Amino acid sequence: VHVAVTQNGSALYYAANEFKADRDIVHAAVTQNGCALRYATNEFKADRDFVHVAVTQNGDALPCAAEEFKADRDIVYAAVTLNGRLLHYVADELSADRDIVHAA
Repeated sequence: VHVAVTQNGSALYYAANEFKADRDIVHAAVTQNGCALRYATNEFKADRDFVHVAVTQNGDALPCAAEEFKADRDIVYAAVTLNGRLLHYVADELSADRDIVHAA
């Protein structure tokens, strides 16, 4: 499974639940494809380190992250820098932030 997600992070979708809860497997998956976060257990969607790796690799991982990260300036900045359309998912207080909007 590790080899598969290293080559294609989305392969996490096909993995057994035990692998979707494995730190090394999930880290390899989101490093290769940030959007693989959507297939990980909620534990990783609520882990700042995993969310940061995911949105830095692919901003489109932001909607999969726990709600608290949609109000985290660093996470949001990393995501909207890659895809400005993600402002739609950002907490209200950040969607009015000049630096965030400019980055988008």
